[in-house]
Amino acid sequence: MQHRPRVTPQQLKALESLRRKERRILVIGDLHCPFEKEGYFEFCLETYDRFNCNQVVFIGDLVDSHATSRHETDPDGMSAKTELERAIEDLQKWSEAFPVSTVIIGNHDRVVMRRAFSSSIPSMWIKSFNEVLGTSWDWTERAEFDGVQYVHGEGGTARTKAKNDMQSTVQGHIHTQAYVEHFCGNRNRIWAMQVGCGLDRDTYAAAYAKHYKKQAIGCGVVIGGHTAINCLMPL
Repeated sequence: MQHRPRVTPQQLKALESLRRKERRILVIGDLHCPFEKEGYFEFCLETYDRFNCNQVVFIGDLVDSHATSRHETDPDGMSAKTELERAIEDLQKWSEAFPVSTVIIGNHDRVVMRRAFSSSIPSMWIKSFNEVLGTSWDWTERAEFDGVQYVHGEGGTARTKAKNDMQSTVQGHIHTQAYVEHFCGNRNRIWAMQVGCGLDRDTYAAAYAKHYKKQAIGCGVVIGGHTAINCLMPL
């Protein structure tokens, strides 16, 4: 009869120390404030605690900017000023819960900057995201932790981005997909994650997709760069 090797208290202590040092990243899906799904905030808090996370990445589109968009907007909807005020109010709970976070800039976050650019307004006239939204986050186009890249994803799916760059990839942008897919070669293994989103399907800002697939409401967890987990919100 074979016996398992005994794990000493010193080894257990070393393993626990390693676990504490390992990145355990909560990836929060597109919020589209002030049109986020009710209960999504609480779900993300629970997921953060359940997986003992120690870092947060927002994958983009924190604000919707529906009234400022170049697309058709709802004439019965909020004004651009009211929408922004409510988005700022909604984001305060996220800022208080996760004061130190990385934010990937999404296409909806860029709406005002694009409008300013097309109107020949110099960037020095434009306030930063933190100044406008009352946050203290690190806003960036792309981030990389433990060899995994985090992008918003306007260029296609996470699986396409991962294959093209030959790098494990996390992205948002596509509201109806949530998956983790692995790709194995002769020497390397990479994976791709779509994290879902936190957008409320029933709001007028999501009316463009009301006749299509439902949104995948969820977030993601990445552990040490080697393990990716989809967490879908019970609905």
